[in-house]
Amino acid sequence: MMDYALHEILEVQEMAAFKTLCLTKSKTMKALVTDPRLKEIMQQDVDITTKQLEEYASILSNTLH
Repeated sequence: MMDYALHEILEVQEMAAFKTLCLTKSKTMKALVTDPRLKEIMQQDVDITTKQLEEYASILSNTLH
């Protein structure tokens, strides 16, 4: 387990908050898009962002132990 400085933990929390907002927007807008290629790109963004948020959650959960 790595020890993180407080500013590093806060940076990860800030990135997670931003990516959560991006994920919400992509999911919402994807429902409104009719172009198949754009819908595919937005789905890729949802998938990537979801994986990133899982990584951030893992980092943050390790800092609590």
